[in-house]
Amino acid sequence: MSHNTLADHSADALTSGYASGDVDPLEVLTAVADRMDECEPIINALHHRDDERSRTAAEASARRWREGRSRGPLDGVPVTIKENIARRGVPMPSGHAWVEVPVSTHDAPITERLEEAGAVIVGSTTMPDWGMLSSGVSSLHGITRSPLDPSLTTGGSSAGAGAAAAAGYGPIHIGSDIGGSIRLPCTWLGLAGLKPSFGRVPLDVPYLGRCAGPLARTMGDVKTAMDIISAPDDRDYSRLPRTAAEGPASLPDFDPKGLKVGLQLDAGCGEPVTPEIASAIAEAADRFARAGALVDTLDPFIDDGLLRDMDLFWRVRSWSDLRALPVAEQGLILPYIQQWAQGGADVTGVRLMECYHSVQEIRRRSVAATADYDLVISPVSPDAAFPAEQPMPYPKVDEPMGHIGFTMPYNMSEQPAGTVLAGYTKDGRTIGAQLTGRRFADELVMAAGSWFEQVAELPAPARAPKS
Repeated sequence: MSHNTLADHSADALTSGYASGDVDPLEVLTAVADRMDECEPIINALHHRDDERSRTAAEASARRWREGRSRGPLDGVPVTIKENIARRGVPMPSGHAWVEVPVSTHDAPITERLEEAGAVIVGSTTMPDWGMLSSGVSSLHGITRSPLDPSLTTGGSSAGAGAAAAAGYGPIHIGSDIGGSIRLPCTWLGLAGLKPSFGRVPLDVPYLGRCAGPLARTMGDVKTAMDIISAPDDRDYSRLPRTAAEGPASLPDFDPKGLKVGLQLDAGCGEPVTPEIASAIAEAADRFARAGALVDTLDPFIDDGLLRDMDLFWRVRSWSDLRALPVAEQGLILPYIQQWAQGGADVTGVRLMECYHSVQEIRRRSVAATADYDLVISPVSPDAAFPAEQPMPYPKVDEPMGHIGFTMPYNMSEQPAGTVLAGYTKDGRTIGAQLTGRRFADELVMAAGSWFEQVAELPAPARAPKS
């Protein structure tokens, strides 16, 4: 184990090193802190960094390992948490500027599970205003940038989580996702991630379609995190019981042979997929076919009308949030978000109910279209990473989000959707494949992602050299 790259090791490699005594959690924390010192002035991934708190946690973990009292596979492992996941005593601004930023008075279920497991939480990561942008542009934080190329976006809204994962601020980073906010950073940063089945990871503030899950450099680390943060918590009235699963609880010997796999290259709405991305995803599906999977084309099942109604539903929600703020704070919200939310200002109750019915139709169509498949392989986004300064890949504020046609349906259908690196564009930008399963089949999706990483053997994306 190289002490020069401790920040880049997997959770399993770190805990193996702790168990053997080759390294301890304080050494790893020091390596991560050095990496943050190096990268933060450029990428701006952290909203809050608490070196004293994380050092105390690392010292306690080091004692447990020396005394043979390890708490398991995350004990002493550095992790980050998105800023909208509560940590007692830590400011919780939800990505936007405030006159006075609120401070959390409690720990969210995810925070509690990680600390119980001995994880070392090194910081809270940035997000854009209200999480309603697919970038790292924020009225509070400025711009969060890609460690692979600082001129490019991280994606969002789990912008800082993605940047921290790609930069090597430890192996595991927890984000949230209501329409693609875990998977979009994964595709644009070459990461692995999972938007779990709705209710799989308990939240203290559940909401229609919202999930939390890990971003990491490998699907193995995603699985390690999920085993901890998916523990039931009664504060989430939508939580799933441990027994809500399809298939065995663990799938170490994943074999694609005989699986029915759908290949979807047309979302039916939004922007068309670029040829380079379509080719990479088709090649990913072909790897499953060569291993014995039965691959079939999945026709589009969502249309632009449904996408428009979903977008309008979110605009009304954000307009409600905007008008609830004091006038002085309304003016601090990012102008793009102000204009976007304004589109929900004059929506009638009847029109909003029509949008709600469209959300349910998205759910119905998604479940029906994918019911005959064990897995569906698709792009995450129609295009590769865009300039970091842009709030959206297609920034026409009056148009619906043209890049979430592949991701958003699975939030509404409550199905698990993972992302793995599937290739690179000619100019070196990363391409992620989305792997989706039936509801509750989170283990299958993660196992399929791990299998693909092993057989594809794609080179990991490299961080940009220091300027």
